[in-house]
Amino acid sequence: MCGDRGGVEVPAVVEIRFRSEGAVLAGRLFLPPAAAPGPVVVMAHGFSATAHGMVADRYAQAFADHGVAAFLYDHRGVGRSRGEPRGEINPWIQARGYRDALDAVSACDRVDPQRVALWGDSYSAAQVLAVACVDERVRAVVAQTPACGRHPAPPDPDGALYRGMRARLLGGSVRAEPERWRGPMPVVSADQLSAPSALKPLTALRWFLEYGARFGTGWENQVVLTAPEEPMWLPVLWAQHVLVPTCFLLARDDEMPGSTTAVARQAFAALGGPKEVHELEGGHFGLLYHHEPVFERSVAIQTRFLSSWMHDSERPGDRY
Repeated sequence: MCGDRGGVEVPAVVEIRFRSEGAVLAGRLFLPPAAAPGPVVVMAHGFSATAHGMVADRYAQAFADHGVAAFLYDHRGVGRSRGEPRGEINPWIQARGYRDALDAVSACDRVDPQRVALWGDSYSAAQVLAVACVDERVRAVVAQTPACGRHPAPPDPDGALYRGMRARLLGGSVRAEPERWRGPMPVVSADQLSAPSALKPLTALRWFLEYGARFGTGWENQVVLTAPEEPMWLPVLWAQHVLVPTCFLLARDDEMPGSTTAVARQAFAALGGPKEVHELEGGHFGLLYHHEPVFERSVAIQTRFLSSWMHDSERPGDRY
């Protein structure tokens, strides 16, 4: 599947569909020129953003151009993926989606299942930290402007909070009762009095209208928040248990309340494996304006990081 079939030319991008949490999710595998099985990075976009035309696909193509295949898919209920409610935002369900995407892409014969990385932006950047804690297939992580929260993580001296999160991610219900859902509500809005939105900063409004409103993206300006109140989703605690090489790209002064730079720095400090951090200008959405120099710098950082950890057969732990 996905590979060279008797000399037949393989397209540079392959459509792949897979099941996750009872729905069919849609993704595209961006393939490098080399025909031999090689490394792959599994990617999903951030809060409500889609895999088509909202810049994550430009990262995917850049990775493929540098020899790392990229499997970019839409979260459940978003873009071209199926699932109800539409526009569902739930970190537990989306983290499970990453694991199902790993299953799907690992079956492709153009991919080496021993060399798999995860990529996330904003909300999904916190999810890849969680998946790296529970899935031994993950070899490296790229977390771009990660939404690690508004406040520092609570103490967890006996590990009970972490064990509770891990158990919930690996099994059991991860949705609140429907009467406790928040929404539907706009993702962004120019009128917070009559139509309050999930994301309020003007930079969010500007970016989503510039990229999401383009033809063919499949983006919808509506979300429903379905996560349960307990256990809490605590990205900094996930970070404490990440042991694989991890690259953080932070906005120096992130304006999004859920992506406080100081908390993201705390998460980076907590990482247990090889790690690097880069603080870039441009705010939370700066790395998602593909025509800006900061985007090119971000691509260079990420391709170098992925190439350094993904282009040999050693496991990262073998070097340390």
